[in-house]
Amino acid sequence: MTTVDLIVPDIGDVDSVEVIEVLVSDGDNIAVDDSLITVESDKASMEIPATTGGVIESISVSVGSSVKTGDVIGRVNVAEAAAAPSTQSTAPAAAEAAPPSTPAPEPAAAAPTGPDTGGGSQSPVSVTVPDIGDVDEVEVIEVLVQKGDKVAEEQSLVTVESDKASMEIPAPQAGTVTELSISVGDKVSKGSALLQLLPQAGSGATPAPAAAAPAPPPTPAPTETKPQTAASPANTGASGTRAASPTAHIDGAKAGPVHASPGVRRYAREHGADLRLVKGSGHKDRILKTDVTSFIKGAMESAGSNYGGSTGAGGSGIPSVPDIDFSKFGEIERVPLGRINKISASNLHRAWLNVPMVTHHDEADITEMEAFRKSLKNEAKEGDPKITGLAFHMKALVQSLKAFPKLNSSLTADGEALIYKKYFHVGIAVDTPNGLVVPVFKDVDRKSISELAVEMADVSKRAREKKLKPEEMQGASMTISNIGGIGGTAFTPIVNTPEVAILGLAKARMQPVWNGSEFKPRLMAPVDLSYDHRVVDGADAARFVAFYCQSVGDVRRLLI
Repeated sequence: MTTVDLIVPDIGDVDSVEVIEVLVSDGDNIAVDDSLITVESDKASMEIPATTGGVIESISVSVGSSVKTGDVIGRVNVAEAAAAPSTQSTAPAAAEAAPPSTPAPEPAAAAPTGPDTGGGSQSPVSVTVPDIGDVDEVEVIEVLVQKGDKVAEEQSLVTVESDKASMEIPAPQAGTVTELSISVGDKVSKGSALLQLLPQAGSGATPAPAAAAPAPPPTPAPTETKPQTAASPANTGASGTRAASPTAHIDGAKAGPVHASPGVRRYAREHGADLRLVKGSGHKDRILKTDVTSFIKGAMESAGSNYGGSTGAGGSGIPSVPDIDFSKFGEIERVPLGRINKISASNLHRAWLNVPMVTHHDEADITEMEAFRKSLKNEAKEGDPKITGLAFHMKALVQSLKAFPKLNSSLTADGEALIYKKYFHVGIAVDTPNGLVVPVFKDVDRKSISELAVEMADVSKRAREKKLKPEEMQGASMTISNIGGIGGTAFTPIVNTPEVAILGLAKARMQPVWNGSEFKPRLMAPVDLSYDHRVVDGADAARFVAFYCQSVGDVRRLLI
């Protein structure tokens, strides 16, 4: 049995990154380039792929772990891969072989349609799919040339892929592409026509009889650089995007052929990296997988450094805030935002731009509720949970959501329907030293006030220690933002999309309230409901808040 460590590759100039997703588990069967974990720095996130295939023996990291370059992610058993049957087709091996070793098409398949005496005009030859092993057909995943391109002998023309491996099909000789017969997504088999190639003049391209010895290979003609125009239909696949031509020219791109193995090409394609922009560090500038990873990392860091930049327009065409040098006005200190602050800012900005929000303000008489809570506190024994007013507010919110189910819904992304939720999960915004987090309390309708009090104490502690799991911060029906412990008479909370409303609670105050015959001191709590006006109208919001105030004002109603 052979086990190999899975290592964190070079992650650039950061000391460590946080693991935000573990995508595999013990016993999983993985292939090369399968994603193992997702890590995130202050600037960006990226997936770490497997460098070898096999069966996961153990995983050494978990969500929330910090890792750095060279750390062990886990161990993989590669015994099965090493013990592959010797009778297996050689097609997988061809995936990583250099193009010259790929079988060339039979001379008969490439025979020209007219004679060539060496001094007259030549006719195009057909380039076909060579022997592809024991598979019936393969899929064209890249078309690397286009009509009119000049190619050198052994230059890669297309990349095909089977269930086992991918391989590049090279040009049998130098020449010019006159016609393409395939496009990305097509299925081809041995002998299928790929393209027509007009041999280079004087290259000795006319095939000799089968028994004759092959002529010495001609000197490859230099490739030409020509401006890239609109996508050719022949190079457009099902996705509607054109495969890159190795001779196409874009700013900063290589003008000649790109040298990379099929595995590296697949890795670059899956991660959206243009190989023409990647500098190779291998022999004769061949692009290695590490080169692609470094290129992607650099692009991510560049994108991260432009977060909230000073050029261009922001989302929805909104001009960005200009970058100002505040040091010219006096002494300053620059403190980078933490990861949680950045994520919160992005989410709130997205909600503010996409949701037409309105806030309804009211007051709830919580005199009786607070009196009942204090009586429970006075009767509590040592070790009993501390009952807070927030637990009562959570129960009252659930009662209100049951009475007004539209506020326990979400609008579909296309805006064509509402998704009504049959569960009652309440999110509570928690202020921590690292920023605002929103843990979600599941099935509040099935829990007692005491159970909620115990759970809140535990969750609040773990939130401040950054020990909450991602799944503990998802799936809320509605969120409560409570600033009552700090102060304020009213505020406008921002809806935590895809929820359609958020309840804000401010500090309660004793106020004189007219009861019809006299003023009585009552403890009044400000209530602020912000809502998505696409789903909830003003009348719905007013009725919802009135019902909520009535429920929280009479604790007996929480038992119904």
